[in-house]
Order: sequence, then structure tokens, then C-alpha cells
Amino acid sequence: MKKESKTVTIVVEGTPHDWPKGEISFVEVVKLEVPGYTENSNITYSVKYKRGQGNKPEGTLSLGNSVKVKEGMVFNVSETGES
Repeated sequence: MKKESKTVTIVVEGTPHDWPKGEISFVEVVKLEVPGYTENSNITYSVKYKRGQGNKPEGTLSLGNSVKVKEGMVFNVSETGES
């Protein structure tokens, strides 16, 4: 019998993605939506999430931070222009 891998399904801009249980960083979320994204890009992004863990079910994820993922968690990535 095959061992189940521990993943959850998160939704980034309407697209479901399997993600390992644990945390996801700002950069990882943006890269799911913008595969060519690099941190020294001229374009900055804002990441908001909802349906998150326990005491912080929704909020904003900023560069350098990460958040615990949960089954069905929803992320919105939007371009904010130049920093």
C-alpha cells in the first residue's frame, strides 16, 4: 500500500495547488501565480490569504514571512507596482 504524502490543497488566484503540510512563504505563493517571479523584480506583489489556521484565519503575507497552510486555504496575489 502506498503511503499518503502529507499535502493540502491551497487555492492561489482560483487555481488549486497541492502543497506540503507546514508553511508557505510569500515568495512561494507569488511563484505559484507568477512562475518567473524573482525577489529583485521591479514589480512588487501583495499577498492576502483567508481560511487560514486558528487565531489568524486571514491576513496579509509580506516578503520574508510565511504562514502555516491549511486545507482549502485561499491566497490572492496582486501586483502593486514599483516599490
